[in-house]
Amino acid sequence: MSLEGELSSVRLTLDLWHPNCWAVESTDRTGGGVLAHAVYNSPTTDGSPETVRGLFTSFGDTSAEVEQLLDAIRDSDHSGEVFELQERFGRARNAPGNVVREFFLEYDPSEMVCPTLLEHGFVHSAPVRIEDGSEEWNLCFAGDRSAIDDSLDDVREQTGAEVTVTSITTSEEPERSTRNERLDTLTIAQREVFDHARETGYYEWPRETTTRELADDMDLAKSTLLEHLRRAESKLLDP
Repeated sequence: MSLEGELSSVRLTLDLWHPNCWAVESTDRTGGGVLAHAVYNSPTTDGSPETVRGLFTSFGDTSAEVEQLLDAIRDSDHSGEVFELQERFGRARNAPGNVVREFFLEYDPSEMVCPTLLEHGFVHSAPVRIEDGSEEWNLCFAGDRSAIDDSLDDVREQTGAEVTVTSITTSEEPERSTRNERLDTLTIAQREVFDHARETGYYEWPRETTTRELADDMDLAKSTLLEHLRRAESKLLDP
């Protein structure tokens, strides 16, 4: 997917797990978390780096918790050497937790998910937050909103990642209605189920369709459809 021209107005947040990731492994085994800020190519003679160097912030509630996390990172089979920065750099990062330590880390670029996300139009827009064995990505999508599902399927297939869309919004002209703003908080699956229910008369009185018919229409288990529908209703009806 070409990234030429302006990005679309679609922004989304992903909950993501992928294999062979030192940060996912380490935060799954310990407390605390990691913020991923930037990645730099390591110098090579032939122009194709065997490793890259990333800038990260570790954070936690106590010094012991952060030290345990850094030890787990050093012990990971998927990480290289940890280069800690001076404390003054750590204080400059707006990281959660009471204790913050900033570091560079070398690792294998083939184990990165970021290039595959970028290849399919997902452009990194904020530091990645990794906690409890899962990554939170805030992204812009360079394409039509209707293409997001297929693009995410390609990312899953190429990387072995498990990806869930936790929020999706579309920035449009000023004076958007409250209803539209709430619709933009729905995940793709929730929006599709809700739109189909509305279009087929589920919310008419008397109802013109049933949840079983909706589930059959969308080739979903009834329990799955109900979960998407109830979550969508909760987001739309909350005061």
